[in-house]
Amino acid sequence: MTSSNETQFDPARESELRGRVGHYLVGGLEGRGVRVGLACARFNGGITTRLISGALEALAEAGVDRSDITLAWAPGAFELPVVARGFALGEQVDVVITLGAVIRGDTGHYDVVAGECARGVQDVQLATGVPVVFGVLTTNTVDQALERSLPDASNKGRESAQTALEMVNVLRHRVFEA
Repeated sequence: MTSSNETQFDPARESELRGRVGHYLVGGLEGRGVRVGLACARFNGGITTRLISGALEALAEAGVDRSDITLAWAPGAFELPVVARGFALGEQVDVVITLGAVIRGDTGHYDVVAGECARGVQDVQLATGVPVVFGVLTTNTVDQALERSLPDASNKGRESAQTALEMVNVLRHRVFEA
């Protein structure tokens, strides 16, 4: 399923919504001082490296210093939650971005790997409070993975980096603390 015009956020509604609440938090794309961990899967690494390039471009554009970015490799997507957990518990990063590709094959292996990777990533961020972005492609074909990792604005690595910055910045508002 893909997004359509009917499902996308309408920026024109933002002003109305702001006027109806006491606090309205939006995370921006400011990256100065943000420490980022990239947890990357080596399996399907040709796709992963394309996602990494997109993420690094977006982070650089947002002002993230390269010295604030750490990249760690896992053998595959199934192992990414452990790497993400290591980043989160090490307290050396503000956000973790997981990048990789799980491409459907002829067996049920795809369902296990994709589902458990997603569950593991979610578990890490909920347990630690550190945002962990799921930038792992889950596609039916290699062509779909290649399309989602093109070196342009549609690159899902780029999108994941932007999501990461939004999450860090919205959580920095600290309105959520009791």
